[in-house]
Amino acid sequence: MPAASATVSKYWAIVPAAGSGRRMASNLPKQYLPLRGRTVLEFTLNTLFACEPIEGVVLALSPDDGYWPEIAPRFSDNNLVCVAGGDERCHSVLNAVHHLDTFADAHDWVLVHDAARPCVRLDDVTALIETLADDVCGGVLGVPVADTMKRLGADGRVEGTLDRQSLWHAQTPQMFRLGLLQSALEQAIAQNRLVTDEAAAMEMAGYRPRMVRGHADNIKITVPSDLALAEFNLQGRP
Repeated sequence: MPAASATVSKYWAIVPAAGSGRRMASNLPKQYLPLRGRTVLEFTLNTLFACEPIEGVVLALSPDDGYWPEIAPRFSDNNLVCVAGGDERCHSVLNAVHHLDTFADAHDWVLVHDAARPCVRLDDVTALIETLADDVCGGVLGVPVADTMKRLGADGRVEGTLDRQSLWHAQTPQMFRLGLLQSALEQAIAQNRLVTDEAAAMEMAGYRPRMVRGHADNIKITVPSDLALAEFNLQGRP
């Protein structure tokens, strides 16, 4: 990847793709499941590469990933580099951040996007970049909660109803300054707090990420029925 300028903030993407997707009940990791003639991961990467401000992508893969070599040639013309993933998502993201830190500026932006979110809209990625361009730390794509939310006790009975006006579903990409994100992840992991998204690490470090409204069709492939929904959501897209 080319070296980043020290004066102009650039944009880089990280895609953690080292997970096995146990809940999919498939021998294939969910990022390699077939989707409209491609794989889930190809849709994800194609959208990121279609976003003009993004300089390049760091893909974090399992060390024993035997599937990526089959589709890697389709991205030979793209600015993509692979790094080893870790035991948890936060470890994979931090490995990718450490790679970026070898040449990118601490003030550069990093967009972390789930490998298994193939339906993210290019317009939403662009809106995230434009909305947060001058933000102090960054933020997250998401959508407001539409359903009534209940809080349960240990016995499975309702203890109360939450005010959904202030509740949002967090999605990805999540976009933060490289230096701040690296520090936040390192602190969280050092405290054995294995955060499941980057915003949580930033919150623990004392920051308040901004929520940027996206679309509900930016689903994460988690269970088998999600594939059919992704097929539907991708109709009419290139």
